[in-house]
Amino acid sequence: MKARFILFFFFYVSLISAQKYATRSGQTSFIGSEETFEQIKAINKVSTAIVDSSNGNIAILLFVSAFKFEIALMEEHFNENYMESSKYPKATFVGNIQDFKYEELTNTENNYDIVGVLAIKGIERSVTINGRMQKTDQGISLKTNFIVLTEDYNIKIPKVVRNKISKTINIKAEYELIEKI
Repeated sequence: MKARFILFFFFYVSLISAQKYATRSGQTSFIGSEETFEQIKAINKVSTAIVDSSNGNIAILLFVSAFKFEIALMEEHFNENYMESSKYPKATFVGNIQDFKYEELTNTENNYDIVGVLAIKGIERSVTINGRMQKTDQGISLKTNFIVLTEDYNIKIPKVVRNKISKTINIKAEYELIEKI
């Protein structure tokens, strides 16, 4: 965990000299319930994302305990039982937007493959996700939807709720990145 934070920090520092776009108010949400039961969903409105426009490198950091649920008991179980947020407070993604050229971005969404390492609960996995990007008046818009398997990140689902909680978690992220000088 400490090594991942150091890697994230050095990646962040390397962006200081490059033209970068960033946000600290990105939205990351998920739905993790089976359709026949009460919806298990949450949103995190303080995700941090940074994109280096010169090479397409990207880094995302979010605090797990910043996910907010409509039902307080779900939030408590999420943090204490499933995500162990006191032990694993952060989730990160460090990667590269493939074939990214800032000068080719337009105000129309274009699809990009984003390849990198997603770290949740101290477990790092190489992933490829699809992102949709476009230029905006303030900078860059980045949106993505992807699936995370609970078993890939050692998220244990007790038998008593196994029929209510999905083994596949649908994650949606929306970031409005502005230029940082």
